[in-house]
Amino acid sequence: MTTFLIHAIGPAVLKELRSIDDAGRGTVPVPDDEGGAPLRCCLRRSEPGERVALVSYAPLRRWAAGAGVDPGAYDEQGPVFVHAGECGGPASGVLPFGQAHRVVRRYAADGRILGGELVEPGAFEAAFARAFADPAVEFAHVRAVEYGCFLYEVHRDSAETERADL
Repeated sequence: MTTFLIHAIGPAVLKELRSIDDAGRGTVPVPDDEGGAPLRCCLRRSEPGERVALVSYAPLRRWAAGAGVDPGAYDEQGPVFVHAGECGGPASGVLPFGQAHRVVRRYAADGRILGGELVEPGAFEAAFARAFADPAVEFAHVRAVEYGCFLYEVHRDSAETERADL
């Protein structure tokens, strides 16, 4: 059995994004009066009154830089909400943002998109299993259907360790 590792945006990247985002813009923290923003730092929705920032994030570009590959035409950046200051990170063992339809987009080790799947609420584990049954799949992104926004990254964990959030 393969387990999966769910990755939030990591602390070092968050520190950078809270200063200058991936589009080169300064970050502007604001209070989230209504709450409900999907926070990519801790993989939960914001509470009313929490200070958040909407920043531009390029997840594939950042992954590719660490992997030593060129994302080529697949490089994209988009808006993500994060806490305006440091937070405790994600709760372990919780599948985030699973209450709505999502897209699981699969990527190869060279950064190419290998396809995607529209996933209904409650069907994420099966979708991850299908994605990682293909040995060419290196990782996957879970994205919002409505706007295509990045939510989090998923990796296979063939070592059978407990799900971790990085």
